[in-house]
Amino acid sequence: MDDPTEQSQWRPLHELLDRLHAEIGRIYTDREIKGLKPSYVRELIQLHLKGPMTITELADTVGRTHSALSQKVSAMRTAGLVRTVAGADARSKKVTLTAKSKKLVELLTAEWQATEAAIAELEAELPYPMTQVVRDIEQALARKSFHDRITEKLK
Repeated sequence: MDDPTEQSQWRPLHELLDRLHAEIGRIYTDREIKGLKPSYVRELIQLHLKGPMTITELADTVGRTHSALSQKVSAMRTAGLVRTVAGADARSKKVTLTAKSKKLVELLTAEWQATEAAIAELEAELPYPMTQVVRDIEQALARKSFHDRITEKLK
């Protein structure tokens, strides 16, 4: 049997995104910031701007599932970037920034803006904008989901 993973149209996209995230991560490494990942920045900025939130509220704010955010909050807590405190009732917890992450918010905001500017610069060098490709893919997926496309190929 041939190895089906040797050829992939999917892998180059993943590898590109991984490289871009790694380069953003170097910004933190250069500044000797431990435990911070590029995937945490949006949540940390939202917590700074909107204050403590439950995991559900934070998940809604960033458009993720409760389960995904619960795992991310756990990892950010381990990294010392957030803590959880009792919420309005015994069942809920609020996620709040730690002193460590409060000190980083200005850098994170500047990095976010610099990253957006770098993406705009990169798009200007391309024959077509990456953001247009994303919009086109979203429109195609609105017509037929990725799940449905894969399922059809499995039949």
